[in-house]
Amino acid sequence: MLSPSWRSSLEEAFLWIGGWRPSMAFHLLYSKSGLQLEARLDDIIHGLSTGDLADLSASQLVSVDELQRRTIKEEKEITEKMAEHQETVADSSMVELSNVVSELMRNGADLTQNGEVVERVESTLAPKEDGLERIMERADDLRLRTLKGVIDILTPIQAVDFLIAAAELHLRLHDWGKQRDANHHVDENRRGAHHQHFSGSPSAAATAGVGHHG
Repeated sequence: MLSPSWRSSLEEAFLWIGGWRPSMAFHLLYSKSGLQLEARLDDIIHGLSTGDLADLSASQLVSVDELQRRTIKEEKEITEKMAEHQETVADSSMVELSNVVSELMRNGADLTQNGEVVERVESTLAPKEDGLERIMERADDLRLRTLKGVIDILTPIQAVDFLIAAAELHLRLHDWGKQRDANHHVDENRRGAHHQHFSGSPSAAATAGVGHHG
């Protein structure tokens, strides 16, 4: 629900409740605006309108600031709600169920054949999952409203620049993350092969034999 298999570990590290953090949209907007402003500084100095994100008006900046403040406030509320819900994984119902199931397992019970236990597990976990879904729905709703709010403030040309920058950042982060995961997997395989080779080498066996006889 929160972690699709196609996401890289790098992407996972930057996620907020199953997706991008809404306030990130404003950092992206200001970063792209700054880059375009720097690239077109001569035109702006000479009074030429660029029409892109470097040409944000004072009223647009005020609207963006107001939207950012509202977004951060709601983002904080959802974050706190998520933290509270995560703590319920250790509430009395979960701990009691854990104790009961652990005791049955120690006694060799086949839990898959115990309908009462299976039903109790489902009934205990169901409200936890429902709560997560409701919080994720709030997070997704805030993401959509934030994106729509930013787009509504911008001109059509500025909106296109913003959406392209967002798409490019998403794709690059995904590509970089997948590459890092692949490199990490290769490194782990090499370390495993090296360890296996060393453990099975004659010198290692001889050393083990010496240690055994001693």
